[in-house]
Amino acid sequence: MKKIIISFFIIALLLLPIQVLAIEDNTVEEIQSLDDNFDGYGEEIEYPTEFYRAQIIKVREEPLLDEDLAGQGFPDIYQVVELEILDGKFKGEKYTIDHINMGSAAYDIWVKEGDKVMIFAELTEGKDSIVNVYISDFVRWPHLRNLTILFIILLIIIGKWQGVKSLIGLGVTALSIVYFLLPLMLKGYSPIILAIIVCIFSTIVTIFIVSGFTLKSISAIIGTLCGVLIAGIISYGFGNIAKLTGLSAQEAQMLMFIPQGIEFDFKGLLFAGIIIGALGAVMDVAMSISSAMDEIRSNNTSIATKDLVRSGLVVGRDIMGTMSNTLILAYTGSAIPLLLLFIAYETSIVNVLNLDLIATEVVRALTGSIGLLASIPITALMYGLLRKREEG
Repeated sequence: MKKIIISFFIIALLLLPIQVLAIEDNTVEEIQSLDDNFDGYGEEIEYPTEFYRAQIIKVREEPLLDEDLAGQGFPDIYQVVELEILDGKFKGEKYTIDHINMGSAAYDIWVKEGDKVMIFAELTEGKDSIVNVYISDFVRWPHLRNLTILFIILLIIIGKWQGVKSLIGLGVTALSIVYFLLPLMLKGYSPIILAIIVCIFSTIVTIFIVSGFTLKSISAIIGTLCGVLIAGIISYGFGNIAKLTGLSAQEAQMLMFIPQGIEFDFKGLLFAGIIIGALGAVMDVAMSISSAMDEIRSNNTSIATKDLVRSGLVVGRDIMGTMSNTLILAYTGSAIPLLLLFIAYETSIVNVLNLDLIATEVVRALTGSIGLLASIPITALMYGLLRKREEG
């Protein structure tokens, strides 16, 4: 995971046209020139690099006098930033840097006193001192940690013991993805087979943890797995018919150039993502239906199996509308900037739908919804059959 994070920051740094140079605060010397990054023969010097957290101590703005940069659309001012490193072997050291932004909201990082940032440090060959410092991004991890803690607290307060069990199930699913699915994908194993294994494992473990080994949990497991399998089969079929490449996302294209040199099955990655993405919603529907049927049965033990199945289908139809919206709106919400772009340029709907990126998202959303719909009758029928078998 550390390697992934470091790789991400390096890529982000290459995209960010931030020109920042560092000197130690306790030696008031002239700020290094960009020319110092080159040797006497014009060859660029490659320094060892590390990432550290730092806090902004002081900021002042100065006019940008470099005519070449000003003529390229750079802001009229740049920031002179004093910062203190918060971790690593250089913890406590202070540096003053020139922080020049590009003039683009997508890439600029305007800092203020008290901000915590990630810095990209170029070190000497022996890694015993810092040569240059570049502000890479803001530190966001503490805020994500606090949000996660809030989620866990609310889950436990509202769900009580059931919330704790849900948290355990969520943890098992996350661990199976991080320590099983992703590492084996990076070793070149079939992403579809791996996704199916994770779905089976996650579904069985999560539902058994939440509901125990009961009739409703077994019917929910069968309904979930059948629904996800149907979603996977349909997405695979229509994906091949529509000639989806699996390379519509920029992240997928970047996988072609990773240092491991793995020849990924990009279509397989696409369909594996669809299967994993549909799992949560399908599991939710299947569990809701089986729980409702179990509650009806406990309150009316004499109810006929036929009537019980019918009640399950009624509950499923009520859930169906909102859960279908959940999947489709989730994918639509993530694509709002792209959709606005198409509208702004008055692109025809036919041209939009013919794009690999859009076709991929449509297949993803609709096949997930179809799997969700399929799980409704399957779960209701399985509960009815298992109940009938249980009662002899």
